[in-house]
Formats: sequence, C-alpha cells, structure tokens
Amino acid sequence: MKKTLYAVLLLSVTLSAQYTDINIIKEVKVKNKGVVVSAHPLASEAGAKILKQGGNAFDAVIATQLALAVVYPQAGNIGGGGFLVGTTSDGKNIALDYRETAPSKASFDMYWDKKGNANTDLSQNGRLAVGVPGSVSGMFETTKYARLPFSTLIEPAIDLAEKGFAITEQEAGLLNAHKNDFLKHNKNKIAFVKDNLWKAGDLLLQPELAETLKRIQKVGEKEFYEGKTAELIVEEMKLGNGIIQRKDLKNYKTKQRKALVFNYKDHQVVSMPMPSSGGTLLAQMLKMVSYEDLSKYQMNSEEAVQIMVEAERRAYADRAEYMGDPDFIEDKTQMLISDDYLKSRWKSFDKNTATPSKDVGKIINPNQKESTETTHISILDKFGNAVSVTTTLNGLYGSKTVVSGAGFFLNNEMDDFSVKPGVPNMYGAVGGEANKIQPGKRMLSSMTPTVVLKDGKVKMVVGTPGGTTIPTSVFQAVVDVIDFKQNANFSVNAPKFHHQWLPEVVKVENKFPETTIKALEKKNYKFEKVSQIGRTEVIVVDSNQNIHAVADGRGDDSVGVE
Repeated sequence: MKKTLYAVLLLSVTLSAQYTDINIIKEVKVKNKGVVVSAHPLASEAGAKILKQGGNAFDAVIATQLALAVVYPQAGNIGGGGFLVGTTSDGKNIALDYRETAPSKASFDMYWDKKGNANTDLSQNGRLAVGVPGSVSGMFETTKYARLPFSTLIEPAIDLAEKGFAITEQEAGLLNAHKNDFLKHNKNKIAFVKDNLWKAGDLLLQPELAETLKRIQKVGEKEFYEGKTAELIVEEMKLGNGIIQRKDLKNYKTKQRKALVFNYKDHQVVSMPMPSSGGTLLAQMLKMVSYEDLSKYQMNSEEAVQIMVEAERRAYADRAEYMGDPDFIEDKTQMLISDDYLKSRWKSFDKNTATPSKDVGKIINPNQKESTETTHISILDKFGNAVSVTTTLNGLYGSKTVVSGAGFFLNNEMDDFSVKPGVPNMYGAVGGEANKIQPGKRMLSSMTPTVVLKDGKVKMVVGTPGGTTIPTSVFQAVVDVIDFKQNANFSVNAPKFHHQWLPEVVKVENKFPETTIKALEKKNYKFEKVSQIGRTEVIVVDSNQNIHAVADGRGDDSVGVE
C-alpha cells in the first residue's frame, strides 16, 4: 500500500494463501482512495484490486461478494441472497432486494407434522429448507451502476476457487465441526469434507465451483437461472425432499426498492426497507432515543444502555406483529416510523425500572434462541460512491447441502419465515401472519446495510452479520459515532449489547462494563453474557474527508485499500 496523506496502517497480520501472501488489515486511515471492508482478507483484496483497475464501489462490491462465495463458504454465497444499499456521488439512493423467495410448491404448513407441531429441523437443514437463491441476480442487477464488465469482476473468484487458498485455524475448526452435517445432507462427494481433520494452512480447492463461475462468466445471469447450474440445482432437490423447480429459478428477479431514508441529528440515514426489517427497526430505535438525547451520557453507561434497550424492546415487538414482504402484506413502515406513533410507544418508558415485554407486544411463545451468521461488505470509492451489502445463507453453511456438480452451498432461508405463528426461528425471532410462508414471497430479514450522509456527503458506511442482533449493532455503531463522538475503531470493537423484546434478557459481550450491568439489574433487567455479537464493518469519513476504515476484530475481517 503506497503511503498517502493521512495514510496509516495500524494493524496487520500475515495470512498465507496458495499464490500470494496477504495481510489481514484491521484498520486504515486514508484520503482520496477507495476502501473495502469485508469478512475475509482475500475478498477485501479482490474488491480493492477492482478499484485499482478503475472500477467504482459497485464493481468492487460485486467482486468482493463473488470472492466471499469462494473463501467464506459459511456465509458468502451464490446460493443465498442479500440486500444492497448504495449512494452515488451524484445524489442517488439505491436499494436492491435480492432476498430469496419461497418456491412455488411452498405452503404455510409445509413444516408441520400430522399433529400440527412445527418441525424446525426441516426448515433449517437439508433441501426442503432452501429458498430460491437471489445473489447472482442481485450482482447482475448491480452492474447497472458499475463500470467494468462482469467477466472481469468474477475473475478473482475463479482464480481463488481454481488455485485454492490456505484456510485459517478458525476456518478449519468450522469445517471440522460441521463434517457430520455435511455427510448427512450430501449424497455426493463435496470439497468441504476430507478423510482427516482440516488444519490451518490446508489448501481448499473448489474445482466444481470454479467451473460454475466460469459458466456464469461466459453465459451471464441466465446460466444460473436457466442453464446447466439451474439444472444441477433442480437435480439436487430430487436427491431429497427439495421443492425448487426450473420455473422457480427462471422466474426469480431482483427487486429495485425505494431506499428507506430518514433524518437523525442533522444526518441523513439511508437504509433497507422491507422485506428487511433492519431499516425500519433502525429508524424506530434512533427516533425513540432522540427523545432522550443520548449525547448527555457516556457510551455503555447505565442511562444510555437503558434508553437504547427500551427502544430495542419496542421496535422488536413491532417487528413480530407488523413486518413482512411488502408485496404480500400492507406496508405499515411510514406509520411505524412516524413521530406520532413512536412518541406514543415511548410514553411507557420509565427510567426507574425495566418495561415488561408483555406491556409492549403480544407474547405467543417466550422461548427464543439466536445465531450469528451472514456477512457484510462496506465500500467507499474515491469518486464518492458508497455501497453497503449484507448477504447470507442464513445459518452457518446454510442448509448444509452443496449442489452436486456445481460446488456451492444452498441457503436455509425458509426458516426466516414464520414456520408457525409463535414458534421462534433459529435466531429466536417470533413472527406471525405478516411473515407466514406463501409461494413467491420473500422472507423477513434483519439485515441492515446502511449509509449515513451529512450535508450530502458520505459520513458512514456500516453493516454487520448477526441474525436479529444486526439492527441493534448497526444502531449502536451509528449512535457511537454521532452521539458519543467515538472513532470508527471504538465503535466497532467496544463491547456490544442486544435486546430483541423476547426473550426478556439483555445479551452483552463478556467485557461489557460490570458497573452498568449491576446498576440495571437493580432496575429489574436480566443479563446474559455471550462471547460475541456481530462482526461490524465500518467506514467513517470526517469533516476533512479523511477516511477511517475498520474491520471487526472478532474475526479474520480485513480492509482492502485501492
């Protein structure tokens, strides 16, 4: 990386790959250069390489997503879906919805047994859990804003799949931990299973995926949805209880949505509308805390955390009752983010005690759980374009099923529907009628890709994985920067907290301040310590247009620099 004005490499670790040595760069400060922040150093480097070739942020995000499909198979994908939020240098706001859809044979009771009980194993594992993938469609839709041909953008991913890359200790551990799942849900040999255990430094070669990517490079989007890859997906369905048909793939289309735009303390926030709940939740939470003015308090203090937790409680209760695919339900976003509604929600806030969750929403089933998968990319280019993309297979390695002959994992996104009203999904989210399964419908999501502007210029690009913890982590990052005046590094790596209405517990990372926990326990709050919440990727631009990009220290996340 060439040294430029205000360019400082603050932390790097060397990671060995098959054909190069590459640094895991955790933090950079630059000016007049593009930056890419993602979950894997080879993916960030792929995006940065495209910027160096004259591409813009949209080119770079396509290349980064494709590289993640190779080097980060637990969440990066071409067999899943995602959301893109972008802002252009000439003032356009962009929101692309390439969320998966329910197959045409899907039904609201498809995971119920004869007694009417929901079988969440079927909605979470194997071929019946798979929604129609949207990622490839979404990336081709993104080319409308790009400068370089798709054939160039996919080349780094092809190289990584064909030549292989050395896996880290963390990646080896994940592959070993899921070996039995892979054997259970795949009838043919896959690249992710070997006779011995994986170890750090082992080479992961994916020749079938390389051939799939080459076909897409040569033929284009139709290859995935109507060509040989489509044929292989349907054949994989037939090896078990899968229901995706050729017509489901052929009919899939990315939707151009109207970005959800709202103001927060002289900033303009651009986020994702439904069928992601993320943008709506973010708007609700930021507006509710604005009634208390968080800037009077310290970050992670008793007062600030209580205010933020109570905003989270009320927003997530609304998520369960009102949110779903706007093409299938009445879209109540404008009501949900209106001051009249939110001020009425906030009237019950009491600084002296916790608000019981039953007082702010209809409780059907209080038993909940969480997971932390998905992956996020934040990019800002030297032209002033910003792109925030969150993409996912849903659970770790999705359905655990790899398409035979094509080499990629399929999602288990059907579990993001309300499998049955009151039955929590793998992330603990309870839903109802608004998010029930219907053919062609897009399942509700928590993904919250977000760009924050000030005076028409990019201030922040932010997003994270983490299931239902995604909106609260983005919420905290925005508040940390705007209200608490923290830098990008601190906003990313300071200990996080999360509340989602149900269960009635506040989750905190292990290093969260004990003084805050003890003070709030006296107000009837319950806490649970967890090892990790999310992996936030943040870019912050100061008033002098100095760019501060930070990759989360909770994983192998890395910054790539033009």
